[in-house]
Amino acid sequence: MCGALALAAAFPKINAAWLAPVGAAALFWTATNASYKRAILLGWFAGIVYFAVSFSWFATTVGGYVGPFWPAVILLPAMLEGLAFAAVAASIRFAAPRVPAALLPFAGACAFTVFEWGRSVGVLGAPFAQLGYSQANSPLVVFAAYIGTYGITFVLCLLGFYAADALRRKTLVPMLTTYATIAVALTLAWIFWPARHAPSPTIEVAAIQGNITQSLKWQPDSLQTAITRYTTLTQAAAQHHPKMILWPETVITTELNRDPSLLARFGALARSTHATLVVGSLLANENGIYNALYIFDANGALAATYAKRQLVPYAESFPGSAFLSWLPYVGKLNGNFAHGHIDGVYDSGALPFAPLICWESAFSDLAHAQIANGAQMLAVSTDDAWFGTSAGPYAHAQIAQLRAVENGTWLLRAASTGISGIIAPTGNYTERSHLATQAVVTGLIGLPTGSPFARYGPTPVIVMLAFFYVVLVLAQRRQRETTDG
Repeated sequence: MCGALALAAAFPKINAAWLAPVGAAALFWTATNASYKRAILLGWFAGIVYFAVSFSWFATTVGGYVGPFWPAVILLPAMLEGLAFAAVAASIRFAAPRVPAALLPFAGACAFTVFEWGRSVGVLGAPFAQLGYSQANSPLVVFAAYIGTYGITFVLCLLGFYAADALRRKTLVPMLTTYATIAVALTLAWIFWPARHAPSPTIEVAAIQGNITQSLKWQPDSLQTAITRYTTLTQAAAQHHPKMILWPETVITTELNRDPSLLARFGALARSTHATLVVGSLLANENGIYNALYIFDANGALAATYAKRQLVPYAESFPGSAFLSWLPYVGKLNGNFAHGHIDGVYDSGALPFAPLICWESAFSDLAHAQIANGAQMLAVSTDDAWFGTSAGPYAHAQIAQLRAVENGTWLLRAASTGISGIIAPTGNYTERSHLATQAVVTGLIGLPTGSPFARYGPTPVIVMLAFFYVVLVLAQRRQRETTDG
């Protein structure tokens, strides 16, 4: 339990990033010093504690919709995601008699990273609380440009697992060798990091933060408030002559494509500001209702619409609805949105950009697909008002830093109540708003620096780690079979 709490403390709002290896060490110690069944149960318990703390902000606002059932909003996802920790414990116990003792922490780190990936992808993926995200402001962030956020998770596990192994086996050599290797790799990664040699930014952009709380946003009279407020703030941003102005997710709470007068109004706003204007709203057609972004070019024409590809399970979509529709209050939480399917890349007036709507920014494969399609900057439009002033908006803003580092691109982020800002390819916010305030964030972005990770994405990293685990487990067995033969 202490290890799980240490892992959770590495994230906002505590931000004790150095505790991540400590928590990982506790997990390895437990898995290697307990029986098979006990290790699995303790791993699951640790996972439940870790995710319950990490996901505690899920119940902000949402808790009001489900009344006395609000603990389920936290505990059910925690119990499901906690199975990943149980699987890691099982993998370590399985590998222990089959892998050379000095390599068991390495095999365990491979397993942890692969299972973290497994719980983070697909329709039911919950990619928050990945260990790598906790290092957004630590020196280890540089690894994301080479091996992604999952690679940072792997490094953190190596640090923690080898420390626990040194205590367990009372030998320092494997730990010191691993630490020295990581130190050398970190030094070389820093020296050759493309983001360190980024050209000076010259393109003005803006993000608008209207600060309309979730309790007010969907009220009937709030639409006009949002239109007025975002128009006024956008006109203020125009004084800085931005090439692109980004609004947050679904700030215009209507099916915008069915309102010609409002479309014309936003087109006129884009034309008057001489900027590409990206508006978060809803899109309706014969296939359903989409969470969408409307992209107006500087001439006022509606150039494109982007539909959100990755929906929040049981909030925006309802996987398994035929089996779970009997659950109380489910209908109140489910938005029944349709899925978009286009890895869209659009013209910002300066650089081709990749839009990511809220939850999507936590999926590295989605951003990579758009980078592979030619995007040269990322634009995250999000509604973090759901989570008030909890740790949620801070954790989500941290994730955006890793997307910028992974892909070697500038990132513009507009959040309804914060945190909005501009992130450099190094992962540093060059401009950043405060939470729960109205804000116009303006600043400069530049050409992408690129990165090794941007060329191959997350899949090869995971495949390689899975391969290492399997080879380590099988190699010792084959050696024994050869010896016996």
